Amino acid sequence: MSQETSEISSVMRELATYMASAPDRPLPAVVAEHTKHHILDIIAAMVSGSRLLPGRQATSYVQTLGGTKEACVVGSRFVTTAQNAALANGMLAHADETDDSHAASQTHPGCGIVPAALAMAERGRCSGEALLRAVALGYDVGCRLTMSLNALEFRGDGHSTHSFGAMFGAAAAAGALAGLTYDQTRYLLSYTVQQASGVSCWMRDEEHVEKSFDFGGMPARNGVAAATMVAHGFTAVDDVFSGERNFFVAYGRDPNPAELVRELGSTFEISNTDIKRWSVGSPIQAPLDALVELIRTHLIVASEVERVVVWVDRQGANTVDNRNMPDICMQHMCAVMLIDGTVTFESAHDEKRMDDPRVRELRGRVSLLEDPDLTRAMPARQGIVEIELKDGRKVRNHVTAVRGTARNPMTRAEVDEKAAHLLAPIIGARRARRLCDVVWSLEELPDVRDMRPLLRSRR
Repeated sequence: MSQETSEISSVMRELATYMASAPDRPLPAVVAEHTKHHILDIIAAMVSGSRLLPGRQATSYVQTLGGTKEACVVGSRFVTTAQNAALANGMLAHADETDDSHAASQTHPGCGIVPAALAMAERGRCSGEALLRAVALGYDVGCRLTMSLNALEFRGDGHSTHSFGAMFGAAAAAGALAGLTYDQTRYLLSYTVQQASGVSCWMRDEEHVEKSFDFGGMPARNGVAAATMVAHGFTAVDDVFSGERNFFVAYGRDPNPAELVRELGSTFEISNTDIKRWSVGSPIQAPLDALVELIRTHLIVASEVERVVVWVDRQGANTVDNRNMPDICMQHMCAVMLIDGTVTFESAHDEKRMDDPRVRELRGRVSLLEDPDLTRAMPARQGIVEIELKDGRKVRNHVTAVRGTARNPMTRAEVDEKAAHLLAPIIGARRARRLCDVVWSLEELPDVRDMRPLLRSRR
Protein backbone atom coordinates (compact mmCIF):
# COMPACT_ATOMS: atom_id res chain seq x y z
CA MET A 1 0.00 0.00 0.00
CA SER A 2 2.99 2.34 0.14
CA GLN A 3 2.92 3.22 -3.56
CA GLU A 4 0.81 6.15 -4.68
CA THR A 5 -2.24 5.16 -6.70
CA SER A 6 -4.83 7.02 -8.73
CA GLU A 7 -7.23 6.60 -5.81
CA ILE A 8 -5.32 9.18 -3.77
CA SER A 9 -7.09 12.51 -4.06
CA SER A 10 -5.39 15.73 -5.12
CA VAL A 11 -6.17 17.19 -1.69
CA MET A 12 -4.36 14.37 0.06
CA ARG A 13 -1.40 14.52 -2.31
CA GLU A 14 -0.99 18.27 -1.84
CA LEU A 15 -1.51 18.19 1.91
CA ALA A 16 0.79 15.24 2.59
CA THR A 17 3.48 16.69 0.33
CA TYR A 18 3.33 20.01 2.15
CA MET A 19 3.41 18.38 5.58
CA ALA A 20 6.30 16.03 4.74
CA SER A 21 8.41 18.89 3.38
CA ALA A 22 7.67 21.32 6.25
CA PRO A 23 10.74 20.40 8.35
CA ASP A 24 13.02 21.56 5.52
CA ARG A 25 11.12 24.74 4.67
CA PRO A 26 12.19 28.01 6.38
CA LEU A 27 9.40 30.13 7.82
CA PRO A 28 8.97 33.74 6.71
CA ALA A 29 10.41 36.02 9.37
CA VAL A 30 7.04 37.43 10.41
CA VAL A 31 5.57 33.93 10.74
CA ALA A 32 8.52 32.76 12.84
CA GLU A 33 7.94 35.75 15.11
CA HIS A 34 4.24 34.96 15.47
CA THR A 35 5.10 31.34 16.22
CA LYS A 36 7.39 32.40 19.05
CA HIS A 37 4.56 34.50 20.48
CA HIS A 38 2.29 31.46 20.59
CA ILE A 39 4.88 29.02 21.89
CA LEU A 40 5.72 31.36 24.76
CA ASP A 41 2.06 32.07 25.45
CA ILE A 42 1.22 28.35 25.65
CA ILE A 43 4.28 27.50 27.75
CA ALA A 44 3.21 30.22 30.18
CA ALA A 45 -0.30 28.74 30.21
CA MET A 46 1.18 25.31 31.00
CA VAL A 47 3.32 26.61 33.85
CA SER A 48 0.52 28.65 35.43
CA GLY A 49 -1.97 25.83 34.81
CA SER A 50 0.23 23.36 36.67
CA ARG A 51 -1.11 24.73 39.95
CA LEU A 52 -4.79 24.66 39.01
CA LEU A 53 -7.04 21.65 39.60
CA PRO A 54 -6.91 20.18 36.05
CA GLY A 55 -3.14 20.61 36.00
CA ARG A 56 -2.63 19.01 39.41
CA GLN A 57 -4.80 16.06 38.47
CA ALA A 58 -3.09 15.58 35.12
CA THR A 59 0.36 15.63 36.70
CA SER A 60 -0.54 13.23 39.50
CA TYR A 61 -2.21 10.89 37.00
CA VAL A 62 0.72 10.56 34.62
CA GLN A 63 3.05 10.05 37.56
CA THR A 64 1.21 6.77 38.17
CA LEU A 65 1.99 5.64 34.62
CA GLY A 66 5.76 5.73 34.73
CA GLY A 67 7.30 5.09 31.33
CA THR A 68 10.46 5.78 29.38
CA LYS A 69 11.94 9.18 30.20
CA GLU A 70 11.41 11.09 26.97
CA ALA A 71 9.77 14.41 27.89
CA CYS A 72 9.09 16.49 30.98
CA VAL A 73 5.80 17.37 32.62
CA VAL A 74 5.90 21.16 32.88
CA GLY A 75 5.80 22.66 36.34
CA SER A 76 7.00 19.43 37.95
CA ARG A 77 10.23 17.44 38.18
CA PHE A 78 8.77 14.40 36.44
CA VAL A 79 9.94 12.98 33.09
CA THR A 80 7.86 10.36 31.26
CA THR A 81 6.97 9.15 27.78
CA ALA A 82 6.20 11.68 25.06
CA GLN A 83 2.56 10.55 24.99
CA ASN A 84 2.15 10.91 28.74
CA ALA A 85 3.89 14.28 28.78
CA ALA A 86 1.72 15.52 25.91
CA LEU A 87 -1.42 14.45 27.76
CA ALA A 88 -0.43 16.18 30.98
CA ASN A 89 0.96 19.32 29.39
CA GLY A 90 -2.08 19.64 27.13
CA MET A 91 -4.32 19.63 30.18
CA LEU A 92 -2.02 22.13 31.89
CA ALA A 93 -2.22 24.40 28.86
CA HIS A 94 -6.01 24.61 29.07
CA ALA A 95 -6.35 24.34 32.85
CA ASP A 96 -6.82 28.08 32.72
CA GLU A 97 -8.57 30.22 30.11
CA THR A 98 -5.37 31.98 29.08
CA ASP A 99 -4.39 29.89 26.02
CA ASP A 100 -4.83 31.08 22.45
CA SER A 101 -7.83 30.68 20.15
CA HIS A 102 -8.60 30.70 16.42
CA ALA A 103 -12.02 32.14 15.66
CA ALA A 104 -12.62 30.85 12.14
CA SER A 105 -11.89 27.24 13.09
CA GLN A 106 -13.61 27.44 16.49
CA THR A 107 -10.53 25.94 18.17
CA HIS A 108 -7.98 26.58 20.88
CA PRO A 109 -5.13 25.25 18.75
CA GLY A 110 -2.13 25.92 20.95
CA CYS A 111 -3.12 23.85 23.98
CA GLY A 112 -2.99 20.69 21.88
CA ILE A 113 -0.32 21.55 19.32
CA VAL A 114 2.44 23.08 21.45
CA PRO A 115 2.46 20.33 24.14
CA ALA A 116 2.59 17.65 21.43
CA ALA A 117 5.40 19.43 19.59
CA LEU A 118 7.34 20.07 22.79
CA ALA A 119 7.10 16.42 23.83
CA MET A 120 8.18 15.14 20.42
CA ALA A 121 11.01 17.67 20.21
CA GLU A 122 12.31 16.52 23.59
CA ARG A 123 11.91 12.88 22.59
CA GLY A 124 13.89 13.37 19.39
CA ARG A 125 16.33 15.93 20.79
CA CYS A 126 15.24 18.32 18.04
CA SER A 127 16.39 21.90 17.65
CA GLY A 128 14.44 25.03 18.45
CA GLU A 129 14.25 25.75 14.72
CA ALA A 130 12.60 22.37 14.13
CA LEU A 131 10.13 23.12 16.93
CA LEU A 132 9.20 26.46 15.35
CA ARG A 133 8.51 24.91 11.94
CA ALA A 134 6.52 22.03 13.42
CA VAL A 135 4.31 24.29 15.53
CA ALA A 136 3.53 26.60 12.59
CA LEU A 137 2.61 23.53 10.51
CA GLY A 138 0.35 22.28 13.29
CA TYR A 139 -1.67 25.49 13.28
CA ASP A 140 -1.97 25.36 9.49
CA VAL A 141 -3.33 21.81 9.46
CA GLY A 142 -5.43 21.88 12.62
CA CYS A 143 -7.23 25.13 11.90
CA ARG A 144 -7.94 24.20 8.28
CA LEU A 145 -9.34 20.84 9.39
CA THR A 146 -12.37 22.21 11.22
CA MET A 147 -12.81 24.98 8.67
CA SER A 148 -13.11 22.23 6.03
CA LEU A 149 -16.05 20.88 8.06
CA ASN A 150 -17.76 24.29 8.33
CA ALA A 151 -16.70 24.91 11.92
CA LEU A 152 -19.74 26.76 13.23
CA GLU A 153 -22.14 24.19 11.77
CA PHE A 154 -19.95 21.29 12.96
CA ARG A 155 -19.96 22.66 16.50
CA GLY A 156 -23.68 23.37 16.26
CA ASP A 157 -24.22 19.69 15.52
CA GLY A 158 -22.67 18.88 18.89
CA HIS A 159 -19.13 17.98 17.82
CA SER A 160 -16.19 19.47 19.70
CA THR A 161 -14.30 21.53 17.15
CA HIS A 162 -11.70 22.18 19.84
CA SER A 163 -10.87 18.48 20.08
CA PHE A 164 -10.84 17.78 16.34
CA GLY A 165 -8.77 20.74 15.17
CA ALA A 166 -6.16 20.59 17.91
CA MET A 167 -5.74 16.84 17.38
CA PHE A 168 -4.93 17.15 13.69
CA GLY A 169 -2.63 20.06 14.45
CA ALA A 170 -0.87 18.05 17.15
CA ALA A 171 -0.46 15.11 14.78
CA ALA A 172 0.96 17.34 12.04
CA ALA A 173 3.48 18.92 14.41
CA ALA A 174 4.44 15.58 15.93
CA GLY A 175 4.79 13.98 12.50
CA ALA A 176 7.10 16.76 11.32
CA LEU A 177 9.34 16.29 14.34
CA ALA A 178 9.35 12.52 13.79
CA GLY A 179 10.60 13.12 10.24
CA LEU A 180 7.75 11.25 8.54
CA THR A 181 7.90 10.74 4.80
CA TYR A 182 5.13 11.53 2.30
CA ASP A 183 3.69 8.00 2.55
CA GLN A 184 3.97 8.01 6.34
CA THR A 185 2.24 11.38 6.52
CA ARG A 186 -0.79 9.93 4.77
CA TYR A 187 -0.80 7.11 7.32
CA LEU A 188 -0.44 9.67 10.11
CA LEU A 189 -3.61 11.39 8.97
CA SER A 190 -5.47 8.08 8.88
CA TYR A 191 -4.51 7.22 12.46
CA THR A 192 -5.51 10.72 13.51
CA VAL A 193 -8.93 10.31 11.91
CA GLN A 194 -9.45 7.02 13.75
CA GLN A 195 -8.82 8.81 17.05
CA ALA A 196 -10.86 11.89 16.18
CA SER A 197 -13.66 12.43 18.66
CA GLY A 198 -15.20 14.99 20.93
CA VAL A 199 -18.68 16.11 21.93
CA SER A 200 -19.31 19.68 22.98
CA CYS A 201 -21.00 18.71 26.23
CA TRP A 202 -17.71 19.93 27.75
CA MET A 203 -19.67 23.14 28.30
CA ARG A 204 -21.30 21.42 31.30
CA ASP A 205 -17.97 20.63 32.98
CA GLU A 206 -18.08 22.69 36.16
CA GLU A 207 -14.49 22.04 37.29
CA HIS A 208 -12.77 22.45 33.91
CA VAL A 209 -11.04 19.06 34.26
CA GLU A 210 -12.71 17.17 31.42
CA LYS A 211 -12.67 20.35 29.32
CA SER A 212 -8.89 20.55 29.74
CA PHE A 213 -8.63 16.96 28.55
CA ASP A 214 -10.99 17.56 25.62
CA PHE A 215 -9.24 20.72 24.43
CA GLY A 216 -5.60 19.99 25.20
CA GLY A 217 -4.73 16.65 26.77
CA MET A 218 -6.55 14.29 24.42
CA PRO A 219 -5.57 16.07 21.17
CA ALA A 220 -1.91 16.31 22.21
CA ARG A 221 -1.71 12.70 23.35
CA ASN A 222 -3.49 11.32 20.28
CA GLY A 223 -1.38 13.36 17.90
CA VAL A 224 1.82 12.05 19.47
CA ALA A 225 0.41 8.51 19.44
CA ALA A 226 -0.34 8.70 15.71
CA ALA A 227 3.11 10.06 14.88
CA THR A 228 5.05 7.59 16.99
CA MET A 229 3.08 4.58 15.75
CA VAL A 230 3.67 5.49 12.13
CA ALA A 231 7.33 6.28 12.82
CA HIS A 232 7.58 2.79 14.32
CA GLY A 233 6.38 1.29 11.06
CA PHE A 234 2.60 1.12 11.25
CA THR A 235 0.89 1.30 7.86
CA ALA A 236 -2.64 2.53 7.21
CA VAL A 237 -5.27 3.57 4.67
CA ASP A 238 -3.72 5.52 1.79
CA ASP A 239 -6.26 8.36 1.73
CA VAL A 240 -8.65 8.79 4.62
CA PHE A 241 -10.10 11.97 3.10
CA SER A 242 -11.56 10.37 -0.05
CA GLY A 243 -13.04 7.11 -1.27
CA GLU A 244 -15.52 4.80 0.40
CA ARG A 245 -16.45 5.58 4.03
CA ASN A 246 -13.97 8.43 4.27
CA PHE A 247 -13.64 11.06 6.98
CA PHE A 248 -15.82 13.66 5.28
CA VAL A 249 -18.59 11.15 4.63
CA ALA A 250 -18.61 10.31 8.33
CA TYR A 251 -18.41 13.83 9.73
CA GLY A 252 -19.26 16.53 7.21
CA ARG A 253 -22.80 17.72 6.44
CA ASP A 254 -21.53 20.06 3.74
CA PRO A 255 -17.75 19.67 3.84
CA ASN A 256 -15.18 21.49 1.74
CA PRO A 257 -12.08 19.26 1.60
CA ALA A 258 -10.26 21.83 -0.53
CA GLU A 259 -10.08 24.03 2.56
CA LEU A 260 -7.38 21.67 3.86
CA VAL A 261 -4.94 22.97 1.27
CA ARG A 262 -6.23 26.50 0.73
CA GLU A 263 -3.30 28.91 0.41
CA LEU A 264 -0.88 26.52 2.10
CA GLY A 265 2.50 28.22 2.21
CA SER A 266 1.10 31.71 1.71
CA THR A 267 -1.51 32.07 4.48
CA PHE A 268 -0.19 30.89 7.84
CA GLU A 269 -3.01 30.30 10.30
CA ILE A 270 -0.79 30.95 13.30
CA SER A 271 -0.84 34.58 12.19
CA ASN A 272 -4.65 34.48 12.32
CA THR A 273 -4.73 33.04 15.84
CA ASP A 274 -5.61 35.20 18.83
CA ILE A 275 -3.59 35.59 22.02
CA LYS A 276 -5.67 36.51 25.03
CA ARG A 277 -4.97 39.78 26.74
CA TRP A 278 -7.03 38.70 29.73
CA SER A 279 -6.85 35.34 31.54
CA VAL A 280 -10.55 34.64 31.03
CA GLY A 281 -12.84 32.83 28.59
CA SER A 282 -12.84 34.03 24.98
CA PRO A 283 -16.37 35.57 25.05
CA ILE A 284 -15.28 37.82 27.94
CA GLN A 285 -12.27 39.31 26.12
CA ALA A 286 -14.10 41.97 24.11
CA PRO A 287 -16.33 43.15 26.99
CA LEU A 288 -13.29 43.54 29.27
CA ASP A 289 -11.50 45.52 26.55
CA ALA A 290 -14.57 47.73 26.25
CA LEU A 291 -14.99 48.06 30.01
CA VAL A 292 -11.39 48.98 30.82
CA GLU A 293 -11.47 51.67 28.14
CA LEU A 294 -14.66 53.14 29.62
CA ILE A 295 -13.19 53.07 33.12
CA ARG A 296 -10.02 54.87 32.03
CA THR A 297 -11.68 57.34 29.68
CA HIS A 298 -14.48 58.39 32.04
CA LEU A 299 -12.67 57.80 35.36
CA ILE A 300 -15.45 55.47 36.50
CA VAL A 301 -15.37 54.02 40.00
CA ALA A 302 -17.48 51.08 41.11
CA SER A 303 -19.51 53.06 43.66
CA GLU A 304 -20.86 55.29 40.86
CA VAL A 305 -22.28 52.42 38.81
CA GLU A 306 -26.04 51.92 38.72
CA ARG A 307 -26.13 49.11 36.15
CA VAL A 308 -24.07 47.51 33.37
CA VAL A 309 -25.39 45.84 30.22
CA VAL A 310 -23.10 43.60 28.19
CA TRP A 311 -23.98 42.36 24.71
CA VAL A 312 -22.16 39.47 23.01
CA ASP A 313 -23.00 36.80 20.43
CA ARG A 314 -25.41 33.95 21.21
CA GLN A 315 -22.71 31.34 21.72
CA GLY A 316 -20.80 33.61 24.08
CA ALA A 317 -23.91 34.51 26.05
CA ASN A 318 -24.66 30.82 26.57
CA THR A 319 -21.09 29.95 27.57
CA VAL A 320 -20.23 32.60 30.18
CA ASP A 321 -23.58 33.58 31.71
CA ASN A 322 -23.40 33.47 35.53
CA ARG A 323 -21.04 30.48 35.69
CA ASN A 324 -19.67 29.35 39.04
CA MET A 325 -16.00 29.61 37.95
CA PRO A 326 -14.64 33.16 38.12
CA ASP A 327 -12.68 33.23 34.86
CA ILE A 328 -15.63 32.06 32.76
CA CYS A 329 -18.32 34.17 34.44
CA MET A 330 -19.03 37.39 32.55
CA GLN A 331 -20.91 39.15 35.34
CA HIS A 332 -18.28 38.35 37.97
CA MET A 333 -15.32 39.42 35.83
CA CYS A 334 -17.00 42.72 34.92
CA ALA A 335 -17.64 43.38 38.62
CA VAL A 336 -14.02 42.60 39.48
CA MET A 337 -12.75 44.93 36.76
CA LEU A 338 -15.01 47.75 37.94
CA ILE A 339 -13.72 47.36 41.50
CA ASP A 340 -10.03 46.80 40.69
CA GLY A 341 -9.71 48.81 37.49
CA THR A 342 -8.17 45.79 35.75
CA VAL A 343 -8.15 41.98 35.73
CA THR A 344 -5.09 39.91 36.62
CA PHE A 345 -4.43 36.17 36.58
CA GLU A 346 -4.85 36.14 40.36
CA SER A 347 -8.16 38.02 40.38
CA ALA A 348 -9.51 35.89 37.52
CA HIS A 349 -8.88 32.74 39.59
CA ASP A 350 -9.80 33.98 43.05
CA GLU A 351 -12.80 31.78 43.80
CA LYS A 352 -13.25 33.27 47.27
CA ARG A 353 -14.09 36.64 45.72
CA MET A 354 -17.18 35.13 44.17
CA ASP A 355 -18.61 35.20 47.69
CA ASP A 356 -17.33 38.69 48.51
CA PRO A 357 -20.43 40.80 49.35
CA ARG A 358 -19.15 43.84 47.45
CA VAL A 359 -18.40 41.82 44.33
CA ARG A 360 -21.70 39.94 44.52
CA GLU A 361 -23.69 43.16 44.92
CA LEU A 362 -22.04 44.73 41.89
CA ARG A 363 -22.30 41.49 39.92
CA GLY A 364 -26.07 41.67 40.41
CA ARG A 365 -26.06 44.97 38.52
CA VAL A 366 -24.49 43.38 35.41
CA SER A 367 -26.79 41.98 32.71
CA LEU A 368 -25.61 39.78 29.85
CA LEU A 369 -27.61 39.78 26.61
CA GLU A 370 -27.28 38.40 23.11
CA ASP A 371 -27.02 40.88 20.27
CA PRO A 372 -28.14 39.34 16.94
CA ASP A 373 -25.75 41.59 15.02
CA LEU A 374 -22.83 40.28 17.08
CA THR A 375 -24.00 36.72 16.41
CA ARG A 376 -24.00 37.45 12.69
CA ALA A 377 -20.48 38.87 13.02
CA MET A 378 -19.18 35.51 14.23
CA PRO A 379 -16.62 34.00 14.09
CA ALA A 380 -15.20 37.44 14.92
CA ARG A 381 -15.86 37.98 18.62
CA GLN A 382 -17.16 41.45 19.46
CA GLY A 383 -18.61 42.99 22.60
CA ILE A 384 -20.65 46.00 23.65
CA VAL A 385 -20.70 47.43 27.16
CA GLU A 386 -23.05 50.13 28.37
CA ILE A 387 -22.71 51.63 31.85
CA GLU A 388 -25.45 53.65 33.49
CA LEU A 389 -24.10 55.81 36.30
CA LYS A 390 -25.99 56.91 39.38
CA ASP A 391 -25.90 60.54 38.23
CA GLY A 392 -27.88 59.56 35.11
CA ARG A 393 -25.03 59.50 32.62
CA LYS A 394 -24.71 56.60 30.16
CA VAL A 395 -21.48 55.60 28.46
CA ARG A 396 -21.09 52.91 25.84
CA ASN A 397 -18.25 51.17 24.02
CA HIS A 398 -18.34 48.67 21.15
CA VAL A 399 -15.15 46.65 20.62
CA THR A 400 -14.89 45.13 17.16
CA ALA A 401 -11.22 44.10 17.29
CA VAL A 402 -10.15 42.55 20.57
CA ARG A 403 -6.58 43.22 21.68
CA GLY A 404 -4.52 40.16 20.78
CA THR A 405 -6.49 39.28 17.65
CA ALA A 406 -5.02 39.37 14.15
CA ARG A 407 -6.73 42.73 13.58
CA ASN A 408 -5.31 44.18 16.79
CA PRO A 409 -2.29 42.05 17.72
CA MET A 410 -0.26 42.19 20.89
CA THR A 411 3.36 43.25 20.55
CA ARG A 412 6.33 41.09 21.54
CA ALA A 413 6.69 43.24 24.66
CA GLU A 414 3.05 42.66 25.63
CA VAL A 415 3.30 38.89 25.12
CA ASP A 416 6.54 38.87 27.11
CA GLU A 417 4.94 40.81 29.96
CA LYS A 418 1.93 38.49 30.08
CA ALA A 419 4.13 35.39 30.03
CA ALA A 420 6.51 36.64 32.70
CA HIS A 421 3.54 37.48 34.92
CA LEU A 422 2.20 33.92 34.59
CA LEU A 423 5.59 32.19 34.90
CA ALA A 424 7.22 34.00 37.82
CA PRO A 425 4.98 32.77 40.66
CA ILE A 426 5.75 29.14 39.72
CA ILE A 427 9.36 29.10 38.51
CA GLY A 428 10.66 32.38 39.93
CA ALA A 429 11.29 35.72 38.25
CA ARG A 430 14.87 34.94 37.22
CA ARG A 431 14.05 31.66 35.51
CA ALA A 432 10.93 33.23 33.96
CA ARG A 433 13.15 35.87 32.36
CA ARG A 434 15.57 33.25 31.07
CA LEU A 435 12.75 31.11 29.67
CA CYS A 436 11.26 34.06 27.80
CA ASP A 437 14.67 34.91 26.36
CA VAL A 438 15.21 31.31 25.19
CA VAL A 439 11.90 31.30 23.33
CA TRP A 440 12.63 34.63 21.68
CA SER A 441 15.85 33.10 20.31
CA LEU A 442 14.58 29.58 19.56
CA GLU A 443 16.48 29.40 16.27
CA GLU A 444 19.68 29.30 18.30
CA LEU A 445 18.61 26.41 20.57
CA PRO A 446 20.40 23.19 19.50
CA ASP A 447 18.34 20.80 21.66
CA VAL A 448 14.88 21.45 23.07
CA ARG A 449 15.80 19.32 26.10
CA ASP A 450 18.01 22.24 27.15
CA MET A 451 14.77 24.00 28.16
CA ARG A 452 13.90 21.38 30.78
CA PRO A 453 15.60 23.06 33.75
CA LEU A 454 13.59 26.22 33.02
CA LEU A 455 10.26 24.36 32.87
CA ARG A 456 10.58 22.58 36.21
CA SER A 457 8.95 23.66 39.44
CA ARG A 458 11.13 25.23 42.09
CA ARG A 459 10.41 22.41 44.53
